[in-house]
Amino acid sequence: MYTIDLSGQVALITGSSRGIGAVIAAGLAAAGASVAINYRTNASAADTVIDEIRAAGGEALRVPGDVSDENAAEAVVKTTADRLGRLDILVNNAGINRDRLVMRMSAADWDEVLTVNLRGTFLPTRFAIPLMVRQRYGRIVNISSVVGLSGNPGQANYAASKAGQIGLTKAVAREVASRSITVNAVAPGFIDDGDAGGMTAGLTDEQRSQALSRIPSGRFGSAADVAAAVLYLVSPGASYTNGQILTIDGGLTA
Repeated sequence: MYTIDLSGQVALITGSSRGIGAVIAAGLAAAGASVAINYRTNASAADTVIDEIRAAGGEALRVPGDVSDENAAEAVVKTTADRLGRLDILVNNAGINRDRLVMRMSAADWDEVLTVNLRGTFLPTRFAIPLMVRQRYGRIVNISSVVGLSGNPGQANYAASKAGQIGLTKAVAREVASRSITVNAVAPGFIDDGDAGGMTAGLTDEQRSQALSRIPSGRFGSAADVAAAVLYLVSPGASYTNGQILTIDGGLTA
């Protein structure tokens, strides 16, 4: 049986105080990694995640900071490496949505989503890569979305940010592959992640039924489904998987 052992490795997961990010952090910690829990405002939620990881025997560090801000992103990466000794894994998960039709979308709605989702992926990546280059090893996983591949009405800003993440993933993968660093993305579809801000949270019963009818697997995904994909991509066994976009959508975009 194939098992994933991340003992001795350090992982930073941005936006990991709740939802998918929290489940990814718990999964990496369960595999043996020391994890840095990053958040922007919700310290109590971050502490809950850390307490649960520690109760299960893992090691977790609280690292606050807005990763879409250049100075804060640099501090988050540096604090993780300084306090935990190195940085092997970066999961760029922080993200927001401000959904509305483009004709009603303000410039502020556009800018905020692109800043958090795309700039907030670029900056941690930029600061993590020199550390990974020096140790000649690293795994970077960007949490994108299937709407970055197919688009979705009412989500022009979100879709653009997620498509940008996909382009960033493919470009950076080519830049760092020779240093044994891989860069991949996971593109979830409809995920019931227990997060009030998640993609399925605002759906009416009718909208949920319509969405389910489009998914060959007949169900929404879970945060654990996404975390399992991330766990593979950051594992030593994924050393030849690079620049790829792994859709976790139950066949929605097949």
